[in-house]
Amino acid sequence: MNITESSSRATGDPKRGTKQVARSVRDTGITVSSLSGDLDSLAAWGTTLARVILGLVLAWFGYHELVVPKLWTGYIPVLSPSSEISQLLVLAHGVVLSVLAIGLIAGIAPRLLAAVAAIVMLEIVTSLIITAGLSDLVLRDIGVLGLSLSVMASRHERLVLQS
Repeated sequence: MNITESSSRATGDPKRGTKQVARSVRDTGITVSSLSGDLDSLAAWGTTLARVILGLVLAWFGYHELVVPKLWTGYIPVLSPSSEISQLLVLAHGVVLSVLAIGLIAGIAPRLLAAVAAIVMLEIVTSLIITAGLSDLVLRDIGVLGLSLSVMASRHERLVLQS
């Protein structure tokens, strides 16, 4: 039973129920063009949200690599985890992640920084596959790689610094 049938049964007049439904839809003022405009506006904020989330994720990992690099040296595929070179590479990686995070959150050249983040995430995914094989960590980082690619591909953003 639809809305028209239920209203016509309640009132006894089939046309009266139809008029009530048509009037209630017309009174809302919702049109297809207004919905399309609202969705376009939300899309610009969606890419901004994606950019900030990507920046926060990179900041989180960069911070941890800078604070406790020994926890991350095991992910370097070629070098010994206890070597000083491994720790220096992890620290350098943490600096790169932190710089990318700050730039993305601040909205400084977001498409360029997202492209660099995608390259870094590809390096991380490759390194994880080499050291540990396919795991939940790899799948998580593939998700972050996808997020960086989507930010890189977006054109409409808000809160971006422009020259």
